[in-house]
Amino acid sequence: MWILTFVLKEYKMFKGYNLHSFFKSFETEEQCKDYLYDLKWKNGFVCYRCSHTNGCPSAAYATIKCNRCKHIHSATAQTLFHKCKFPLQSAFLMVFLIATSKKGVSSYDLSRRTGIRRTTCYYFKRKVMKAMEQDEDDKLNGKVDVDESSFGGPNPGKRGRSKAKTKKEFVIAIEMKKGKVVKARAQFITKASTGQIKPFFYKFINKEACVRSDKWKAYDAISLEYKNMIQQESQPPKNFKLLHREIMLLKLSIRGMYHSIQHTQEYLNEYYWRRGVTDKSTLFQTLICNMLNLKPIQIKQLSLG
Repeated sequence: MWILTFVLKEYKMFKGYNLHSFFKSFETEEQCKDYLYDLKWKNGFVCYRCSHTNGCPSAAYATIKCNRCKHIHSATAQTLFHKCKFPLQSAFLMVFLIATSKKGVSSYDLSRRTGIRRTTCYYFKRKVMKAMEQDEDDKLNGKVDVDESSFGGPNPGKRGRSKAKTKKEFVIAIEMKKGKVVKARAQFITKASTGQIKPFFYKFINKEACVRSDKWKAYDAISLEYKNMIQQESQPPKNFKLLHREIMLLKLSIRGMYHSIQHTQEYLNEYYWRRGVTDKSTLFQTLICNMLNLKPIQIKQLSLG
């Protein structure tokens, strides 16, 4: 019989990439629920309805009943696992594959490996990707290079920054130390204008950073606010070497996994979330924690672009 203890014992963190160890750790639904329970309330129980901090075990497995409002909380309630229509074991496996696959995994591959319908895998993966959004609090600082680029093939008869309708543009920035990229951020844009690039600067780049960009006119107004910003003419391969290499690696990774770049920002988030986790052995644990800290998302709430 499962017994709730409010003085929580230290949960056992799952680490690594080994599938055998993963299946051994999560053989049953109960093991999955226990894992979510330990993570969700590791700092103590708080009722999301009345904010009360005391509760007691209820009849259902891995649930807590609030002592004040009597509402029963499950380990999956008010998280991205809320009302999951398939077994938690399968959901955990999908999270594990998404988190630990070096270049990501498509919904088609998730369907093949889990035996769950491709449409179901597609929407669940979209929810998982919501937990991979780039950290706005950890801004780029020091030496930062910025540029714009796009996914998509060449547009016949068009030159320069003219983009085909099938192309997806993005702006990217990298922070550099000792000749290496230590941090990077990227954001989807519909056009390379000041109005769309400036919010990216506000969100991800510290105003004290030493920013370098090319001489595209969209950066002129931004340089008035970022006092340490300089603009140089782009002359590959003489300058912006690390930035151009970063763009190339990003494109190779995403094109190698996804044949249709529809949800550009989510793909960018996934790539840089995986890059941003320092201890790669904790990728699964980190992603599960992020999913527990987000409110439920319905299918109709997922963006189409």
